[in-house]
Amino acid sequence: METTILITLVCYKLLLLGVGLWAQKRTSNTTDFFLGGRQLGPIVASISYSASSASAWTLLGMSGLAYTIGLSAIWLCFGAILGAIFAWFWIAPRLMKHCQAKQQLTLTDFLADNAAPQEHLKIRRFATAITLFAFMFYISSQFQGAGNTFASTFSLNATESILLGSAIILTYTLLGGFWAVSVTDTLQGILMILAATLLPLAAWQAAGGWENIAANLATDEYQHLLSLTGKHTGLAAAGVVVGGLAVGLGTAGQPHLASRFMALRNERALLQARWIAVAWFAIVFLGMCALGLAGRVLMPELANPETLFFALTTELFPSVLGAILFAAVLSAIMSTADSMLLVSAACVAHDLGVEKRFPGKELQVSRGAMVFISVAAVILALYLPASIFNRALFAWIALGSAFGPILVIKLAGMSVSAQGVFRAMVCSFFLALALYWLPSAPGDIAERVIPFIVGFVILLLHRKHP
Repeated sequence: METTILITLVCYKLLLLGVGLWAQKRTSNTTDFFLGGRQLGPIVASISYSASSASAWTLLGMSGLAYTIGLSAIWLCFGAILGAIFAWFWIAPRLMKHCQAKQQLTLTDFLADNAAPQEHLKIRRFATAITLFAFMFYISSQFQGAGNTFASTFSLNATESILLGSAIILTYTLLGGFWAVSVTDTLQGILMILAATLLPLAAWQAAGGWENIAANLATDEYQHLLSLTGKHTGLAAAGVVVGGLAVGLGTAGQPHLASRFMALRNERALLQARWIAVAWFAIVFLGMCALGLAGRVLMPELANPETLFFALTTELFPSVLGAILFAAVLSAIMSTADSMLLVSAACVAHDLGVEKRFPGKELQVSRGAMVFISVAAVILALYLPASIFNRALFAWIALGSAFGPILVIKLAGMSVSAQGVFRAMVCSFFLALALYWLPSAPGDIAERVIPFIVGFVILLLHRKHP
């Protein structure tokens, strides 16, 4: 098994590096490096978006969450699917049209649009600080997931595993920029949907189907796992439902996802891509939820629920197919980490204007920023390890709270003062940060909903009337 996995992974990594070398030939300026020359087609746009959105926390964290809390995890699945629908059917067409017309390269360009020079600079600097801070945690969680995958498969310790995983991700992203990231993300997204279909089906069959799963969990100890609200009732139960659905709110404010909309080739590509993306989300999220429920019956005493994917892969599949599924986990990790490294580089080089200080060396500056972010994320993963699910979800909520309300308000055609944009961004971000450190509410409804609502209220209070 170990030898087969190693051979599969080596071949897969060589393929990714080959894509990086191919993409390098198509990258000659910053528009190519950050947005692929705005030539993304429907398949690459939709699947690379989906794979970037659904990172290691989906295959590892989502299955682990369903294993831990049971059927109530379904609300988080629905929240993610609804978020994808809102993003592709409402945000994407408006953002694509606006950014192409104004030749904007990043989400920060859009957020600071039409602000006076002094306010414009304040918005850009704080938006960049938020993005780099949140991505540091997000990327470190991906590196940690890569480390867990290597360590659980081979005779490597955590440090060696994290260094190896991060080095592979960084190399092909450095080579080809957005084209490398988008094409490799598409390959990885295909692997992820394969894993999210085959493994849950095999686990469901091994567990004897829904009737047998329900019968095994219908004990006093596990009965709450069959409830749509877990152990909660009344208002707390409502919190579980709303909190799970609210995870979709964060979709609006993710810079690495918004870049896919900005890079779309044309409206026809958008119309085709939206249906592929929504179908992908439904299959992957619901598949991982089903895997967690079946896994609770098949492996009831699992010490770390986030290793369920690996444990069931080893148990249920022969070596070749098992090796492909292990590659799928690494795919999930890389598909988010590489996109975030690229956006982080754009933050430093473009949003902070560093590239203007080094004319003619924009790509070198961008690649240098990428290396710096990678090193910082590796240090965080090595010396401050945490749950992959919690760390990724925190970064998702922080970015969504800070940027999501502004994006929605501006795309809805409302005119808001630059001061309002800055205040909404600051208040929402720090509120999300504060609520993260407080004891969790049922479904984490406070953390996911309150900062977003506060941002909306601040923006409406600063609305410019004609």
